[in-house]
Amino acid sequence: MSIPTHTPYDGSSKLFSIGLKPLDFDGWIEVDGHLLPYLAEKRRLYTEIPGSVFVEEDGTRDAQREVLDLLGAHLPAKYPDIYRRSSTRIEVIGTEAGTAGGFSDAPLVAASLLVQEDLILMRRDESGWRLVAGSLCFPSSWSLIEKFGRPLQEIHAPVPGFGPGTRPADLINRMFDGLQGQAVERCNWSIQAGDALYHPLSNLQRIDRATHRPSKFSDGDIDARAFIRVERQTLRKLPASRDVLFTIRIHLDPLVVLARHPDRARLAASFAAQLLALDEAQLDYKGMTSDRDRLVAFLNQMANAA
Repeated sequence: MSIPTHTPYDGSSKLFSIGLKPLDFDGWIEVDGHLLPYLAEKRRLYTEIPGSVFVEEDGTRDAQREVLDLLGAHLPAKYPDIYRRSSTRIEVIGTEAGTAGGFSDAPLVAASLLVQEDLILMRRDESGWRLVAGSLCFPSSWSLIEKFGRPLQEIHAPVPGFGPGTRPADLINRMFDGLQGQAVERCNWSIQAGDALYHPLSNLQRIDRATHRPSKFSDGDIDARAFIRVERQTLRKLPASRDVLFTIRIHLDPLVVLARHPDRARLAASFAAQLLALDEAQLDYKGMTSDRDRLVAFLNQMANAA
């Protein structure tokens, strides 16, 4: 098990805050040793549940192609040992040719099969910034189908403090409007049971989870089953279409891997403190109401043992 790449639970990216930071385009896309397994999982999902992991509105293909072209320019230059350019396309060395499922002509699908990130296109109209196309193979407790076509304020409606008419919702809309040539990034995190990348949740399932508050670790085995799920999110406005591309890169690490981190005492203590700071609505949203105290005890034990 490797040391976690991102540790936003150190207090640098607090939950339920916008927390955007400027991003150098050179660091836009992250590639690591899990690239090929991630792409294989995307192909499996495209084949088995295509309607759940890809959506598009008519009139978005030019913007999708713009994303593919941006990646085609960026990836071979940044990672020449991983990507190669053929006469017609960019290829990931070591993967099979072509796309999977029924979307062989969708540029956003082709783009998604180059990177570990999920790719979401947002477009401005009179209702605000709407989700008009997306490849979402690795959702963190949400449903692409339920969010498709909806504006930001409705997409974020279930998030405590981010519903329509709230100050954070207005700030996010203004931030999307203000994006020009720059890119920004933020990190979000949660704790899940098991290492599944495909981790969807419908609104009905979320309501049921908040009502009944089941444990994610009913057998009590936090050591073996708890995984830290970090989302590294980036936003950039596409120069031609003026749509906003939202990328989501999932990092999954066993919670126990923190014990190997050279800064494990501070990280574990900060992680526990952030869990303790969550209110009831936030805990219900994250599905951690029943498990928070056990997780805090586990992290404090790690911090004190270091």
